[in-house]
Amino acid sequence: MFYVYLIESLADGEQRYMGLTADLKRRLTEHNTGKSAHTSKYMPWKLATYIAFSSQSKAQAFEYYLKSGSGHAFARKRLW
Repeated sequence: MFYVYLIESLADGEQRYMGLTADLKRRLTEHNTGKSAHTSKYMPWKLATYIAFSSQSKAQAFEYYLKSGSGHAFARKRLW
């Protein structure tokens, strides 16, 4: 399975991050231990939403969409 996930900072509720992984538990641990340069500044993080896909290409397409303008609007309205 491949997961598109949305996390938000517990330290700063305005900080959010979207990503893609095949190991959701490991990836969240990496965010919360400072192994990701993009998120280490705003630790700790909590998982807000995740969506599972059986295909990596579908997961990548959905992540790409969420990071677009209309995807951000969709995520704000439906996923956060």
